[in-house]
Amino acid sequence: MKCRGKIVDFSAPKIMGILNLTPDSFSDGGKFNSEENALKHAEKMILEGAEIIDIGPQSTRPGAEHLTANQEIERIGKVISKMKKEFPKVLISVDTFYAETVKYCFDEGMDIINDISGGQYDEEMLKTTAETGLPYILMHVNPSYDSMHEKNIQEDIILNINRYFSEKIEVLRNFGVKDIILDPGFGFGKTVEQQHQMMDELQHISFGKYPLLVGISRKSFIYKPLGKNPLDIDEETQQLHLKVLEKGAKILRVHDVASAKRTLDKFFKYI
Repeated sequence: MKCRGKIVDFSAPKIMGILNLTPDSFSDGGKFNSEENALKHAEKMILEGAEIIDIGPQSTRPGAEHLTANQEIERIGKVISKMKKEFPKVLISVDTFYAETVKYCFDEGMDIINDISGGQYDEEMLKTTAETGLPYILMHVNPSYDSMHEKNIQEDIILNINRYFSEKIEVLRNFGVKDIILDPGFGFGKTVEQQHQMMDELQHISFGKYPLLVGISRKSFIYKPLGKNPLDIDEETQQLHLKVLEKGAKILRVHDVASAKRTLDKFFKYI
């Protein structure tokens, strides 16, 4: 894939470290919502093995405050440009569903657009994405912000995801978006059973045509059935990370980069 004129090879899996700039994210809210703390945490994740840093200016957990694009931009501030200056080789993605945030972050130096909405929450999003020429992470999600977490999918979840991706990819191609990464949307509007089916049948999502991003870090479908909290499921999460790597995942989106790197190293020994 092309990121600002550079070729990025996703044939080998990569780790994406999560950098939440939010006061209300479910497991690390308020820890990194200052530029100084954000840059320190980014440095830590890069040293631990993250090749991509995913900046999140807005929490999308159930019941989170719904921010405007201007509020997102205010939270991001100069984090991207400062990170690019200090760590020029790292790829920076931004988790947003707003076109205005994308425009601002593009000017600041971001490399990848991570849109949980599939272009459904802002009608200008896909047009703006095409104008930037950046790779786009397309996530499977319900069609509106308010229905984001509703568990109302009755048909086979893999069929539903593949139909959604097929339709959205065609729309993206028509806009002129060339480089697409797919995120099946763990934690967004699926039952526990559906998410375990997604784990088991991940190799059938997109049929290997596009790189798959898997974000299961600290997700409730793992910790709630176990009666644990999000910070106490690292062993179980790494077992699932190894499983999805074996089934073709190319990007692991994680909070704990060091643990994910150990899992990735174990995977490389197997292949």
